[in-house]
Amino acid sequence: MNRSTAFPVALTDSRDRVQMWADETEVEQAALQQLRRVAALPWVHGVRVMPDVHVGKGATIGSVIAMNQAVSPSAVGVDIGCGVAAVRTSIRADQLVDLDLLRASVESAIPVGFNAHEELPKLRRFGLEGGVDKLFGRFESLDEKVQKLKSKAVGQLGTLGGGNHFLELCLDQEDRVWITLHSGSRNIGKTLADRHISIAKSLSHNRGLVDRELAVFLEGTPQMDAYKHDLWWAQEYAAASRALMLALFKNAVVNHFEALHVQFDAPINVHHNYVNEEQIDGQNLLVTRKGAIRAGAGDLALIPGSMGTGSYVVRGRGNPGSYFSASHGAGRRMSRSQAKRMYSANDLVQQTAGIECRKDAGVVDEIPAAYKDIHQVIEAQKDLVEVVGHLRTILCVKG
Repeated sequence: MNRSTAFPVALTDSRDRVQMWADETEVEQAALQQLRRVAALPWVHGVRVMPDVHVGKGATIGSVIAMNQAVSPSAVGVDIGCGVAAVRTSIRADQLVDLDLLRASVESAIPVGFNAHEELPKLRRFGLEGGVDKLFGRFESLDEKVQKLKSKAVGQLGTLGGGNHFLELCLDQEDRVWITLHSGSRNIGKTLADRHISIAKSLSHNRGLVDRELAVFLEGTPQMDAYKHDLWWAQEYAAASRALMLALFKNAVVNHFEALHVQFDAPINVHHNYVNEEQIDGQNLLVTRKGAIRAGAGDLALIPGSMGTGSYVVRGRGNPGSYFSASHGAGRRMSRSQAKRMYSANDLVQQTAGIECRKDAGVVDEIPAAYKDIHQVIEAQKDLVEVVGHLRTILCVKG
């Protein structure tokens, strides 16, 4: 394992910029090429590669990139603010009943796939009204190209979407029930990301790049100011969306287990596709985490696996070598199209045995075998995070 060792890149002046927490021989060549291209950018201070690394659009998923006076929108990803949330309940495993009915209730309360709320749930009952009102009160300040999307963005707040996003019920080692979820900024986040990536590609300082998908904005320019403004908004939208979904999920659980008077611990809610201004190696830098979480000393986070392998609750060790970061999940080991070619709905049934979830052809691309082994991914970064506990999935909602 090449943990904390320099990864050889193509250009001499970028040779010391990359460190990996993954075995280079097991990383796909396309991802290695992306890492070389990123490390060669003149604005890059350093790149840290997580054990869930795999190829992405422009920048690699599972990468942490620290830049000086610059940021690449592709190093954030198009699902701005994508992240996870988790909360422990007072329910015990021996109190679980009718999980099929509970899944139906959750799917009724939280739109999945391309669906949206016909009418936004009453936010006041969940204590979210003020924050959401302020969020959408700033909508008119976003890029002019998204102004027609306000009603869609309102309807998609607190909705799951599709792909690797999920809503799950899990059990910890003490057989306590947890609620977990993974979601992003839906169409509004993607539209804002695509818009700013397009603007960045048009700027003169990016015209000589080998990969124009890595186009950057420079500090002190109106384009950078506009991107950061829209980025912060989208990150706030994604966090608010997770908060609303968590509230709706908790409400469904309370109603389903009405006789138990369910209680909930404080939630964990973290981004893993985002930008932050941080001090790295004594410098104030812009840090992008694309498929990575902040793992500062004491930071609690959730690192999910696939729909069949549950998640890990972890506590950051604050390792400066990784730029205080860790992986965001297991990471894919094959593309969605490859997974659909290799596996069938019957394979999905076998690999999700004992889990209340969809088991049809529409989610075969999310089959556990399409992902890396979450246990190995956690082991590879034991110097980055401390394991608090492993959560075993018993119910999973997919779009």
